Amino acid sequence: MTELPENETHLPVSGGKVWHRYVAIGDSFTEGMSDADPSRDNAYVGWADRLAGHLATIAHDAGGDFAYANLAVRGRLLADVIGPQLDAALALGPDLVSMVGGGNDILRPKADLDAIAARLEAAVVRLRDAGSDVLLATPTDPAGAPLLRHLRGRHAIHSANIFSIAQQHGCYVINQWGMDALKDFRLWSEDRIHMTSEGHRRVALNALSALGHDTDRADWSTPLPSLPPVGRREATAANAAWARTHLAPWVQRRLRGESSGDTVTAKRPELTPVEPASRGT
Repeated sequence: MTELPENETHLPVSGGKVWHRYVAIGDSFTEGMSDADPSRDNAYVGWADRLAGHLATIAHDAGGDFAYANLAVRGRLLADVIGPQLDAALALGPDLVSMVGGGNDILRPKADLDAIAARLEAAVVRLRDAGSDVLLATPTDPAGAPLLRHLRGRHAIHSANIFSIAQQHGCYVINQWGMDALKDFRLWSEDRIHMTSEGHRRVALNALSALGHDTDRADWSTPLPSLPPVGRREATAANAAWARTHLAPWVQRRLRGESSGDTVTAKRPELTPVEPASRGT
């Protein structure tokens, strides 16, 4: 049995459906970057792994078994998420699939948000027709993110499309757009694209709540205590350092037609048991 790191937080006490075969598909967000796995080198935990631990607890408490697969790979575009990943997920016969894709596509200057939504909806239909429940997620609100705030309009439209698809087809949604806590840079890694372990922990509980299970909402939704404002000179220096360290390599990969996930494979390609999350305090 594969052990996942403990979630030191409150677990649900009642409510919600019980699932037994959960498959996660997506890109780096669902792979778990930058939530380092302390038990393995160059591996990540992430919100989906943490959610799986919670769902395992619920299934075991209900007297059933539970297994989990994660097919997500960093850098992947929607074509891969709703193509090979979706095909592989369906072959596993899941009763719950989380599908979060399109974020890398939205970064492209000529991204067609209506086309992205239509392709996501078609994938949802495939999953629902196969008998799987579907968990989607909105992007976060980048209003206060330096150098990324220009994506706010696209994120807003994509969020509206996600909610529309979910309403039409009976899906669950992780509402990251409404998570004010995620506007705090302390929940994001140095690359400003991926969350810290605390960010992933909070998103996992948001997901659990979205799935209809009781959680301590304040534990995951309340923002961290405020910090003194950062001076303009300090902010400018930090932005310049980020651009050199993280933005420039990304641009270079784009120019070469490369992806950070070109040599990466799924970390959990098969449904395997997971340890239930600890009940914490």
